[in-house]
Amino acid sequence: MYDVAVIGAGMAGMATAARLQAGGLATIVFEAHGQAGGCAGFFRRNGFAFDVGATTLVDFDAGGGVGGQFLRDIAMPPINGDPLPGYVAWLPDRRVTLFRDQASWVVERLRALGDSPVHRSFWQWMDRLAAVFWKASRNGVKLPIQCAGDIVQAVRAVGLMNLPLVRYVGWTMGDALRSLGLRHDQPLAGLLSMLLEDTVHAQIDDAPLINGALGITIRGAGLTRARGGMYGFWRSFVAHYRSLGGILRVGCRVSKVEDLGAGDGFRLRTRRGDFAARQVVSAVPAALTARIAPKAVARALNPYLQRDASALGGAVVVFLGVPDDEVAGQSFTHHQLLHDYSGPLGNGNNMFISVSAPGDTLSAPEGYRSVMISTHCELEEWEGLTSSEYMAHKERAGTRLIALARRVYPDLGRSAVVQEVATPRTFERFTLRPRGAVGGVRQSLLNSNQRALSYDIGVPGFWLAGDTTWPGLGTVACVLGSRIVAEAVLSQRLRDLSRRAFLMNPCASLHH
Repeated sequence: MYDVAVIGAGMAGMATAARLQAGGLATIVFEAHGQAGGCAGFFRRNGFAFDVGATTLVDFDAGGGVGGQFLRDIAMPPINGDPLPGYVAWLPDRRVTLFRDQASWVVERLRALGDSPVHRSFWQWMDRLAAVFWKASRNGVKLPIQCAGDIVQAVRAVGLMNLPLVRYVGWTMGDALRSLGLRHDQPLAGLLSMLLEDTVHAQIDDAPLINGALGITIRGAGLTRARGGMYGFWRSFVAHYRSLGGILRVGCRVSKVEDLGAGDGFRLRTRRGDFAARQVVSAVPAALTARIAPKAVARALNPYLQRDASALGGAVVVFLGVPDDEVAGQSFTHHQLLHDYSGPLGNGNNMFISVSAPGDTLSAPEGYRSVMISTHCELEEWEGLTSSEYMAHKERAGTRLIALARRVYPDLGRSAVVQEVATPRTFERFTLRPRGAVGGVRQSLLNSNQRALSYDIGVPGFWLAGDTTWPGLGTVACVLGSRIVAEAVLSQRLRDLSRRAFLMNPCASLHH
């Protein structure tokens, strides 16, 4: 019997398993796909490696960041990669360079977006919120608060001096802009819209202010692109996990988890046979967890699934393998584009271009580069299509994204040696995410923070991790969640050992 079985080898699942394995527990990870990664994964084609979702690792610096602390916790060397100096936001009427360096960013935002007293007040406000709540995240704050211990930990993480900022937990980013008379400032609102959709998957008037403040400052926490992109990262990470003694079973889908009762653990049924574990961490989407989990887990999840059914979204991604000269002429390798201030976001209006670093031959053959172009989309537009309708829609979407990306790289895709398009159907097929929804739920005041889905749903020994639970989407959120879940699993293990010791020798326990 394993100490812990983890379902899903995405960022949250593998990070949780690695922490527990490094902490002395025997872990096994089950992954339905043929490799680890999930929505932060990759695929390879004709010598190119393409990132299928996340293209960067956030807060993985060797200092005090969430990712950096994680690497230290599992004794893994620093990521072999390139820290990004920032990226460029292309608005309809201007460009804004989102510098990683805070001093450079302060100068740039005032130059490009307005230097009035209210603009300065807004940015100072966001800086303060971001500084306090990035620190709280790194200090181990956990939401939703479920007990007195959580309250104590939250106060410690935030700090007594900063507790007044908690009053903004009921504000949206739109509320903050309206309070300063800036809601209809098109360039400012346009930039914030791009950043918020990319980080919390929400519109300005829906995005919780605190979450949004963290999202719009995410590059300041440090963005790193591993050599080889996610292919390079996962190659190193999986090798390290296995060196710790952890077991990863790929191509091994879990069809059912059964509670053995009486604190005897769980049985996991797979195509390779049955496995037993004392505790289970499900790091797949909540909707998928409900399908395979014990009935008590499904009952606990159903209210959240019903609430969040309309808060799901998808993505379309174009993958290009191109000669170096097609991506020449730009000093930054990452760009985010908004084409129309008044148009709805998604389907190209707000898109992200990520290009592998020059000389990164793990990502592309010498003289070539890997390019990923991504945008959000609604799930409904990809559903109910015939095969021919689907292929035509997919081709139109890919052609449109490449054409829009030529605003940055005028010759992009003209001599591509690889050109592929991923849609919600692709994500559903390869990651088994229901309906192909990616990135968790679109965050709002109704489903985030204190109202978020917790890692602990009240079924002893069964835990949740990943982007559909608090704190939500992104590599940094999944790594942060893994720490919270790992601590809970280890605490439960200690309680179980104490209980067994008492049952085996109650008199000895009383004497101690």
